[in-house]
Amino acid sequence: MEIINTSGRRKTAVARIYMKPGNGQITVNNKDYKEYFPTGILQYVVNQPFAITNNEGKYDVKVNLDGGGVKGQAEALRLAISKALVEINPEFRPPLKEKGLMRRDPRMVERKKPGQKKARKKFQFSKR
Repeated sequence: MEIINTSGRRKTAVARIYMKPGNGQITVNNKDYKEYFPTGILQYVVNQPFAITNNEGKYDVKVNLDGGGVKGQAEALRLAISKALVEINPEFRPPLKEKGLMRRDPRMVERKKPGQKKARKKFQFSKR
């Protein structure tokens, strides 16, 4: 099996991954993923697709992450790994889809409008 290349996005974060059979090593921007995502919750989010499909420790993943915050990056990586696993075996799709991992979250930051303080907040109104 050759290297599988997919990408995942969340807000402004983009994760480009290269997955190949191996011993479960996940490298994010040339660092171990446990060093890059120090909290247990984010590490759980990254490992979720492997746990659902019973593939922990079977694939090596090399990741290029760019943009966004730490949580958005972790969720972008989760989507990219899910897409790669489905590419390897289409039977993984139903359990991943059931947990909502095959869907790109479309929510983005609303743009700031002119004449307003933020996207929806207005400048303070003074009657007199």
